[in-house]
Amino acid sequence: MYNTSSDIWVAGAFAAVVVDFVVYPFDTLKTRVQSPNYEKVFKDARTGAVQRKVLFRGLYQGVWSVVFSTIPASGAFFTTYEGVKNIMYNSATKPPTGITCGRATAPKGSLNSLCLPFTHSLPTPIMHGIASSIGEMVSCLMLTPAEVLKQNAQMIQGRQTNKSAMGQVLLRFRRHPWRLWSGYTALVGRNLPTTALQFPLFEYVRSRLISRRRQRKASRSNTSQPPSEQSEQLVERAGLTGIAAAFSGTVAATVTTPIDVIKTRIMLSASDSGGSPQDQSTRGSGGVSLEAQSKIKPGKSLISMGRDIIRYEGIRGLYKGGLIRAGWTAIALGFYLSLYEGGRFCLENRRKERDHINGKLGNQTTEGEEVV
Repeated sequence: MYNTSSDIWVAGAFAAVVVDFVVYPFDTLKTRVQSPNYEKVFKDARTGAVQRKVLFRGLYQGVWSVVFSTIPASGAFFTTYEGVKNIMYNSATKPPTGITCGRATAPKGSLNSLCLPFTHSLPTPIMHGIASSIGEMVSCLMLTPAEVLKQNAQMIQGRQTNKSAMGQVLLRFRRHPWRLWSGYTALVGRNLPTTALQFPLFEYVRSRLISRRRQRKASRSNTSQPPSEQSEQLVERAGLTGIAAAFSGTVAATVTTPIDVIKTRIMLSASDSGGSPQDQSTRGSGGVSLEAQSKIKPGKSLISMGRDIIRYEGIRGLYKGGLIRAGWTAIALGFYLSLYEGGRFCLENRRKERDHINGKLGNQTTEGEEVV
């Protein structure tokens, strides 16, 4: 890989910001459907019909908290993911097919020269799962406050939307700012199994798609070059990445929907108000039962929150918003990783051309940077 850490950071941050704006409305709908107040806030009390004007109002509320946190978080994830993956490749007794470890030739201090103090024989999917899990834990430290603010802002409805939704949510945390990290365990609990399943599946599907594509291209070109030496075009690299990402994202999102519902409930209960503005006013008039209040009580653990959801809403309660989540995850992850791979590919080619002009083609490092 001819990319530096800064290339990976820039490509990951750019892809994340673009995707955030594209799929954010779907995330807002998912949060509202999964909230404990969905039936009372977004449905007509008499007919039980969904109030579409209320449900689809303010779909971009809280988007800026995600945009500003995504830039460092996505860069941190991909830098950690690619770095750990590279180190594990270097320490493997049998590197994955097509991977050439650079311990012997890489400059001292670069990621290509780093390795574990021991060797291992872990299969490739396990290495990808470990790398993605470590990257996710680092990323979640930056994402949790923004995720808590975002999901509480998404629930602001009615006359309250005349004011800044994010401003109202920030006021709720002015006395207890540490609650912004109260959903870290829930976020990690959702993201770790998601990424641990998603990225090994993604890497496997992508490698198979690329291999088949190269074989077909080699047979059509009638050249003696092996398939691995065929030139990769930007559209091909980004397109196959997007297809593999969409497939793996759909599978992972479907499997982990229950923990996502629990995470949403915990984050919505983190604010001082313990619920949406409507929930506050309704409780004052006796509209919400004590059972409903217990479901949004702040400070609940993953297990106790999940137990409450099953108790009051049944198993179906753990799969609320699952279809929306699977759909927008397929779109978001496919778009996200294809943009990331395409951006990284462009930066890689530009760096190669610049180094070729400078007579440095083949060097592993540039001044002040490490090649991943």
